[in-house]
Amino acid sequence: MSYSNSYHKFTPKRPVRSFRDLEVYTKTLENAVDIVNKISSPKTFEKFLQREQMTNCALTIPLLIAEAHSVRFADHTYAIQLLEKAMAGCNKTIVYLEELRGIYGAKIDGTTTETLVQSYILIRGKMFRLEKTWQKWDAERAERK
Repeated sequence: MSYSNSYHKFTPKRPVRSFRDLEVYTKTLENAVDIVNKISSPKTFEKFLQREQMTNCALTIPLLIAEAHSVRFADHTYAIQLLEKAMAGCNKTIVYLEELRGIYGAKIDGTTTETLVQSYILIRGKMFRLEKTWQKWDAERAERK
């Protein structure tokens, strides 16, 4: 039996020392900056009624992740609630981007919006797995007491 070269070497992830080491934080921050610079700022979308809400939503997601990371041991329930809000923010931002694309069609760079939508979908899944990991750690910590 031969194995193909499709197997990758295992490389451990860098240890998380602060919220800035979390991929979900860095990606949501990058996406928020892209939304502000590429989508929310141009005059073309000035009349998009949800422009300000979309921008605020995108900018809030990294803040929620940072706060959740800070309180995850002191107030685990609150940290999970914050992650849930961040995941909901991803969903809301996706809706705003799809509405924008539907309203403005050819006036908007479809590649940029689709890239952002796919990124938020991926990030939301990673946040969900992060939440499950935190819940597992909290359960293990409770067992040790």
